[in-house]
Order: sequence, then structure tokens, then C-alpha cells
Amino acid sequence: MSPSDNIEPRLDRADSRVRHDAGLAGALRGFIDQVRSGDLGMLPVFVGLLLISIVFSALNPVFLAPNNLVNLLFDAAAVGFIALGVVCVLLLGEIDLSIGSMSGLASAITGVLWVGSGWPLLLVIPAVILTGAIVGLIYGFLRNQFEMPSFVATLSGLLALLGLQLYLLGPTGSINMPFSSALVRFGQILIMPAWLSYLVAIIPGTLIVWGARRADAQREAANLSSTGMSVPIAKAGVLTAALLFAVWYLEQGRGVPWMFGVFVAFVAGLDYALRRTKWGRSMFAVGGNAEAARRSGINVRRIRMSAFIVCSSFAALGGVFAAARLASASQQAGTGDVNLNAIAAAVIGGTSLFGGRGSAWSALLGVLVIMAISNGLTLLNLSSSLRYMITGAVLAIAVIVDSLARRSRASHGRA
Repeated sequence: MSPSDNIEPRLDRADSRVRHDAGLAGALRGFIDQVRSGDLGMLPVFVGLLLISIVFSALNPVFLAPNNLVNLLFDAAAVGFIALGVVCVLLLGEIDLSIGSMSGLASAITGVLWVGSGWPLLLVIPAVILTGAIVGLIYGFLRNQFEMPSFVATLSGLLALLGLQLYLLGPTGSINMPFSSALVRFGQILIMPAWLSYLVAIIPGTLIVWGARRADAQREAANLSSTGMSVPIAKAGVLTAALLFAVWYLEQGRGVPWMFGVFVAFVAGLDYALRRTKWGRSMFAVGGNAEAARRSGINVRRIRMSAFIVCSSFAALGGVFAAARLASASQQAGTGDVNLNAIAAAVIGGTSLFGGRGSAWSALLGVLVIMAISNGLTLLNLSSSLRYMITGAVLAIAVIVDSLARRSRASHGRA
């Protein structure tokens, strides 16, 4: 064996380490360039959550108490489902102003069919979701057939759905749900086992590493250079550490609510559909440029129809979750700031009002910001008027950031 035979493996390992180091440095430089170009991603959300946590915990230490955060997650799930549907219509540059009324009607239908008529929940929940899908189908039909702006169509729907909700609830105006029922316990009490919470916290990081390794294998099979595993491993490590710490901290209180866990599962499912399926890619294409998408062979009308159906269906499911959380269906369900919170959550999380940019995870992060603000202001015993004004200001800031980022990307693209 010649001396060069011993040297070459060491050189290969050294070159590999250099490539990995360059990969981390390159990823950092790419992130900085991305921010400079105006593509902020979810950075404003993380900064906002950090600032909110610092301010409210300084004003009231109870804000960061484990049990208070558990209650926050319970409250976030219902609004989160509605915001998840809003992401779909915003991706197309459309809007649905009736999501609050749809959730209120869904809670009323749940009360009437389950408590009033004795239907089993296994039939009630699909019936509620089907109702939401039909409403979305109507919006899509009006948009496609008559070119009715979604703002007008859904505003009309808001009034019609609210009237139907009041009609179903009757003169009493509310229907109480049994506290001992599985639905109410799900919305107020049920907590995931600790072992399952820790297991779920490990899954995202594992998928990142597995996906990167699979992509590298595919590149090697195609005789392309490997991108290295340093960046995916670093991302997976940071994410896993953060999630494990979050679970550990929540376990100091009651733990992770099943209600929130189910919401996260739906977020992951929609994220996969948007990023990995033909339907999802078509959504981004139509939102970016509907005419170009049509000329490339995408059925724009069908995509638009599906977005409204998904949005109303998620709003209906959010209404079921809200009824479970409150243990009642009332005339106030879906009114007030439900519309504002759901739309604000999607926009604050990073979904653009101009279409073509966003993700399912933006609904999750955005709803955490909105509910953190609401929870913190409640702990400070501030009036509802101040809560509305502050939430509205946060939404305005999010839209301004989105507009500035869009303008920066456009100027960067021309340059």
C-alpha cells in the first residue's frame, strides 16, 4: 500500500468536512440574501412571538406559566382551523368574509342535530363539514359563473349564514352541551400522553433528515453532486430541541391538548397537499398568475372552486371545535372578532393577501400570535375595546410588512 493510499481517504474526509462547512455558511448567506430581497418568510412571526412573550411575561408572570399556555393552545385550535381554510383562499388572492358565520352556523347545527335530535356525533360532524363544503361550492359557482367578486359573494353569505344560525337556535338563542360528553371533554380536558407528545416532537426533525438523505440519494443516482447533510441535520437538531423543550415545559402543567394535536395534524396534512401534490402546485400557480396558469393547462375554475370548498369546510370544523370548547352553541358563536382573528392569523403567519405565497404552517404560527395577544390582554384585565384596537394594529403592521416585502421582491427581480 502506497503512502498516497493513506492520504487520499483523509483528503476525502477533509474535503467532505469543507463541503459541509461551506454548506452551513452558504445556507446562512442564502438566508441573509433572501431577507434582503424581501422574502422574510416566517421570521416576523418568530420575532413577534418573542416580543409578545417578553412584554406580557414582564407585565404578568402568569402569562408564561405552563397551565396558561395549555389553555392558550386549547383556545387556538378552533380559530386555527378557520385560519387554515383562509390560507387556501388567500393563496389565490381571494377572500372569504363569512368564515365566522360559517363556524357559528356549524356550532348551531351541531347543537340541533346532536343535543336536539339525538344524532350520534359520528354522523353530526360529517354533516356539518358537508354543509360547509356546499356553502363553499356556492361561493365558487358565483365566482366562476358570474365573476362575482369573492368579497361581495362571501359578504352576502355572512348575512345569510348568520340568519340561518339564528333561525336554527330559535327563541332560546343557545343550546347547552353535556359536560360529560366526549366532545366537550375533548374541547376542555383531554390531554395527550406524555410519551406520545415527545414522540410527535421528534417526528419533524426525523422527516427533515430522511427527506434530505433521500434527495441526496436521488442526486447521486442521477450522477449529480451531493448537497451534503450538514444543513438539514442542523435544522433538524434546532427544531427537535425546540419542540422537545416546548413539550417538556407544557408537561410541567397539564400537557399538550389533544385538541391542539389534532389541529397540528391537519396543518401537516394540508402542508403536504400544498407542497407535494398537483393540486397544491396548481394553487400557487393560479395565485401567482391566473392567466399564465390557464394557458399552461391548469383548470383555474376548478382550483378556485376547491379553495372555497376547503375554506368553508375548515370553518365548519372550526365551529365544531369552538362548540366543544365552550360546551354550547349560541347566537354569539362565530360573531365578534372570529373573522378578524382567523384572517389576521393567516396574514400574520406569512400568507400574502396578494396571492401566490403562503403555507399551512402560517396559520399555526399566526394563530399562536393572535391568541397570545388575546390571552395576554385578558390577563391584564384590559377592556375588549383595547383588545380590538391592538389586534387590528398588529394586522395592519402585518399587511404593511407583506406589502413592503412584495415591493422589495419586485424591485430585486427587476434588478
